Amino acid sequence: MPLTTTTRGANGPRRRRVLAGGAAALLAGGADALLSACSSASSGDPDAAERSPGAARLRERAARDTAALLERYDATLAAHTALAARLRPLRAEVARHAEAFATPGPKSPSASPSASASASASPAAPTARVEVPEDEKAALAALADAERRTADARTAALGSAPPELARLLASVAAAGAAHAYLLTEGGS
Repeated sequence: MPLTTTTRGANGPRRRRVLAGGAAALLAGGADALLSACSSASSGDPDAAERSPGAARLRERAARDTAALLERYDATLAAHTALAARLRPLRAEVARHAEAFATPGPKSPSASPSASASASASPAAPTARVEVPEDEKAALAALADAERRTADARTAALGSAPPELARLLASVAAAGAAHAYLLTEGGS
């Protein structure tokens, strides 16, 4: 589906219309064609791109970024126990993202979901020193900034990711943007 420019405002197409057009193209299957055309996989093995060294590096970086974000959540929870009800669901979601990035690919065996989910449901002690502001609002803002930076990095990596990893990166980036919103404007 081509993006038309008939909905231009004074300064060009509106962001919502561009995003809606992109979402419509994704739903119409345009992403598969676009992403698979950019991948280095041979037509005989569609999973080859997922196992490529470049994909492995992207997955490892995403896993490291997610671990750092999880550590920031743990440090914030430790410093501000009053925020636990607000942060625990978001932290649990980030823990699930860490699991997803740790899984090597769509057809690989994985650990049992119940064992890994219960292990990641409670915060672990931070391994490195994460500075958490003393003020709760500032701590939430720092956490939201970390979510935004991580989401931006994942979005930037989409162009070089094979299709399945790109879908995962896009999904987790969208979740991170939603978390950033909930940490700032969305919740009070």
